[in-house]
Amino acid sequence: MPNWLKNAVFYEIYPQSFYDSNGDGIGDINGITEKLSYIKDLGFNALWLNPCYLSPFMDAGYDVQDYETVAPRYGTNADLYRLFDSAHKMGMHVILDLVPGHTSDKHPWFEESKKPQRNKYSDFYIWSDSAWSRPEGYSWVAGMADRDGCYMLNFFNSQPALNYGFNHVTQPSWQMHYTDERVAGTFDAILDVMRFWLDRGCDGFRVDMADSLVKNDDEKTATASLWRKARKMLDEQYPEAMLVSEWCNAPRAINMAGFHCDFILNHYGKLTYYAFRHKDENGQNKSYFCKTAHVSAHNMLRQYLDELNETCGKGYISLISGNHDTERISYMLDESELALAYTMLLTLPGVPFFYYGDEIAMRYIPQQSKEGGFQRTGSRTPMQWDADEKNLGFSSADRARLYLDVDRGDDAPCVRQQLEKPDSLINTLRKLIKLRQTYPQLQADGKPEILVCNDDGVLCYKRDDIAVAFNPTDRQAVLPMRTDRQIFVTGNATNDGDNTLLAPQTAVIFALN
Repeated sequence: MPNWLKNAVFYEIYPQSFYDSNGDGIGDINGITEKLSYIKDLGFNALWLNPCYLSPFMDAGYDVQDYETVAPRYGTNADLYRLFDSAHKMGMHVILDLVPGHTSDKHPWFEESKKPQRNKYSDFYIWSDSAWSRPEGYSWVAGMADRDGCYMLNFFNSQPALNYGFNHVTQPSWQMHYTDERVAGTFDAILDVMRFWLDRGCDGFRVDMADSLVKNDDEKTATASLWRKARKMLDEQYPEAMLVSEWCNAPRAINMAGFHCDFILNHYGKLTYYAFRHKDENGQNKSYFCKTAHVSAHNMLRQYLDELNETCGKGYISLISGNHDTERISYMLDESELALAYTMLLTLPGVPFFYYGDEIAMRYIPQQSKEGGFQRTGSRTPMQWDADEKNLGFSSADRARLYLDVDRGDDAPCVRQQLEKPDSLINTLRKLIKLRQTYPQLQADGKPEILVCNDDGVLCYKRDDIAVAFNPTDRQAVLPMRTDRQIFVTGNATNDGDNTLLAPQTAVIFALN
């Protein structure tokens, strides 16, 4: 297990929307390097970059044309190597997005695979046995290659599925078992991609759709066997490199597949769903941190605690504020609610990830789809640096050239203006990260002990000798213990005899002795 993960706090960057260093309207690698000191000053010590590889950008870079070449819109490979080096000199780590499930239909592997003549890459992708055959239960594209067959898709037509075989072969005329030698080269090629970037300074990977490799693999045992090979390679050759999976099932991802971390995503029943984005059938906010606290603390934490119990000591659950695929967290929560949510993200066991702009409560802005983003596009707008600068400081380009337009509201939150306000969300987040770095008890390892968990919203848990309490409601609540040694508070917590009165929308971190 990489030792640095114990105190890692990640900052996710969507490269095309972070900072434009050359005035062409799109964010770039050098722009990220220029802003490293900002990220470091907030307390973040690790970065996750969304795909920055060569791509036709039919799916915002998740359609990879060349895994080992930086897209020219972002700069060069040398720019990315400099980013690695600059981050390391500042005590920071950088992980890249790995997209192993599919490539672009422009990838050289696929260009070879679709040829009618047998070659090294013929079996790198999943093909039916005839151009007229589209087996049920899968998505196919037909008539786009000279090869006599249809190719299987992951998501869009431009994303042919890489072939890792099938766990249960039901149609042997075109399906191959995952242990078949004909499909072994596919995962070997992905391992080569990982080595390429690790050798050049990358510190690991977030793995896109990590559970989707082997088909007809309901229990994911075959897919997990592939990732154990990757973990073995890391342990032997790159022991300080990490893997975090987009799996959303920590016991499978960590215990079975060997990932160091697994994301808790916005899936029904998960902590992030109940805490941040739970809606009723009428679309009304019913999440825990909403002032009316409709979800009980017990229901919010139940599945997280179950998975934590199964994985503790083997890997880490990764808690996220949001990401490039979800509505921004501010879409559901206001700034006082966000302060409570961030307190929880940074004090529960696990490795926290924050999406760029969530530190200032950037807004979700519904708009026309860009590069396959569709409804996700509204969470991918440019970072807002300074209200007094052109395009809020994101780019010096004319508005028409921007990758996406910035928030044009008069009250658009921006970094510089928030930094100048001591009680702003960004400064609250900075304090919380500093506390996490100061107190090992609040870092990734261990389990919380639940002290209070009421249906009225009041929650209190302890991490060794430090406790964290919440009242997310719009009413005063009573915590049945004193909080004499307060380390951090947002809202107001006042001792009253043997109890503490928690004002509406309060979170408090306090020492127990």
